[in-house]
Amino acid sequence: MSDVGATRTGIALTERQKLAWLRLIRSDNVGPATFRDLINHFGSAETAIEILPELSRRGGSSRAIRVATAAEAEREFQIAHRLGACFVGMGEPDYPFALRHIDGTPPLLAVKGRIQTGSMPALGIVGSRNASVSGAKFAGMMARQVGNAGYAIISGLARGIDTAAHRASLETGTIASMAGGLDRPYPPENERLLDEITQNNGLAVTEMPFGWEPRARDFPRRNRLIAGIGLGLLVVEAAQRSGSLITARFAADFGRQVFAVP
Repeated sequence: MSDVGATRTGIALTERQKLAWLRLIRSDNVGPATFRDLINHFGSAETAIEILPELSRRGGSSRAIRVATAAEAEREFQIAHRLGACFVGMGEPDYPFALRHIDGTPPLLAVKGRIQTGSMPALGIVGSRNASVSGAKFAGMMARQVGNAGYAIISGLARGIDTAAHRASLETGTIASMAGGLDRPYPPENERLLDEITQNNGLAVTEMPFGWEPRARDFPRRNRLIAGIGLGLLVVEAAQRSGSLITARFAADFGRQVFAVP
C-alpha cells in the first residue's frame, strides 16, 4: 500500500459555504452524485438551493421538494460545536485523501476527535461480530503492527473484530466509521470505546445527521466509508452474508487491496 493518504492538499471552505453545503446535502433527493452535479452546473450550493424547487417541478414531481432550511443547518452546526465535532468538506485539506477518489464521494463528513488522523494512510479491518478468540487476537495483532508502521486503522465500531481492531490501534490512530449520528453509537455498549477513540489519537466519521438512529439500510454507507478511506481492507472471519463482505465488494470496486483471514 502506498503512503498517498499522507498528502494534505485542498482549499478550506468558509463557514457560510459549509452551511450551504449542509443544507444542500440534507435536502430531499440530493445524494453525493446529485450534489456534485448541482455544484458543477450552478457553481455554488447557495445557487443550487435556490433552483432546487424549480428543478423538482421540471422533473415532474407532484409535491414540493423539502429543502433543508438555514435554521436547520445552523442548529446542526451548533450541536456539532457543543459536542466538540465539526464538518469537513471534500476538497478541504483535512478530508480523507483516498475517499476523494471514489465514485460518489460524500460531500460533507461530520467528524469528532483528532482530525489529523483522517489524513493518515489507512487500512480497514472488519469481520465477524461473533469472532473467535483467535480471530480477535489476530485482528488486534495486525492492527497493532500496521499502526506501528504509520497507518491508521479504520473499522465500523461493531462488536467482535471491529472492537479488537479499534482497541489495538488506540495509541497509533484509529477511525470509527458510523452508521448513525456521531451522538448515536451502535452498538450502545461501545459508547465508552467511542469516547476513548475520540479523546486519544482517533477520529469518528459519519455522513449522517446528529441524532440519527442507525437503521439496517444505513450500514452499507458506513461500510462504504471504511472501504473508501482505507487504502486496503483486511477481512477476518466474515460470514457469507455479512456487512464485512459488502465492505469487501466496495473495496474491490474502488481498486483497493483486499486481504482475507478465513
